[in-house]
Amino acid sequence: MAIEIQGTADAAFEGLRTLMQEQVASGEELGASIVINVAGKNVVDLWGGYADEGRTQPWTKDTITHIWSSTKTVAALATLILVDRGLLDLEAPVSKYWPEFGAEGKKDVVLVKHVLSHTSGVSGWEKPMTIQDLYDWDKATSRLAAQKPWWTPGSGSGYHSLNYGHLLGELVRRVTGKSLRDFVREEMAGPLGADLQIGAAEKDWPRISPVVPPPPSGFDLSKMDPESIMAKTFGTPLVDAAYSWTPEWRRAEIPAVNGHSHARGLARILSSITLGGSVDGVKLLSPETIERIFEVQADGVDHVLSIPMRYGIGFGLAGGASAQSVGWLPSGKVCFWGGWGGSLIVMDLDRQITFSYVMNKMGMGILGSTRTEAYIKVAYKALGVEGY
Repeated sequence: MAIEIQGTADAAFEGLRTLMQEQVASGEELGASIVINVAGKNVVDLWGGYADEGRTQPWTKDTITHIWSSTKTVAALATLILVDRGLLDLEAPVSKYWPEFGAEGKKDVVLVKHVLSHTSGVSGWEKPMTIQDLYDWDKATSRLAAQKPWWTPGSGSGYHSLNYGHLLGELVRRVTGKSLRDFVREEMAGPLGADLQIGAAEKDWPRISPVVPPPPSGFDLSKMDPESIMAKTFGTPLVDAAYSWTPEWRRAEIPAVNGHSHARGLARILSSITLGGSVDGVKLLSPETIERIFEVQADGVDHVLSIPMRYGIGFGLAGGASAQSVGWLPSGKVCFWGGWGGSLIVMDLDRQITFSYVMNKMGMGILGSTRTEAYIKVAYKALGVEGY
């Protein structure tokens, strides 16, 4: 007998519970959680399915999993908090805070906002990197500081797939003396009571549901020009989903991709953007800094993803070029990002909605999956939004 979807959902969202149940029963979904927060209240907090591929352990209320690039939203928010505090200036060069980064023509050219918006020209590592090198913070960041941009900073986007958290994390470290992991724990997740962390503390390993790698995509990096921006970004180093199962990965700080959470934890932190900067009296940002997220920095085909994307400062933006790639997202004042395999966090400021989806079975697709799209459509139809 199929395991039942647990948790709470206002009556209007029972269709979402039904869809989750169907997805788990069919095997399309293994284990997942979905949270929808409206004006500060979780009107949906659902979880269920299985925490293991063998379907022997249930996905419980406190099950967490690896959220891949949904982690980037937390890294971006941490950086924006420091902008809000006056410790970082979006218009200042990165080298103001990290002098070594000024090498090879980057001084006064690569700005803080360029890193946040994937427009810095430094979307990956020039020199070959092993996965062990990725775990070595000083080696990884010093190599980034020493290299040339691959395109004119600010002229277009190239998704900073693996190094986004190293670039932002080094900025955080330079101005606070704290690692980004510690900053998130002490000044974001901790005060909010949010179950989210960069990497994973060993005490939490028993409740981690290992991700199930996606089916083969047909994407063969070895057949690409090794000097192309895409090949250098995705292939240096090439990451296997199974790395996330290892103790070394969980202990490392890779703030672009190795966050662990569930939908509730992710929504708890990121709803601060939707709600004007504060959650239950805990202030992270000012409305003025939130407005800056929506300043368009790039709106065209991304050098790395090779799909049309609109970026603001720290997040993807709905509309514009993004409408061609993720047209199922709601229109309006909406920022978002997701993780490899399908996890997604959406901040819809016009409607005061935060939508979060986290799962263990990875699907196909660069941003979201067919499951992600189906959940969004059912959720927004239940919310009465036109077009769904």
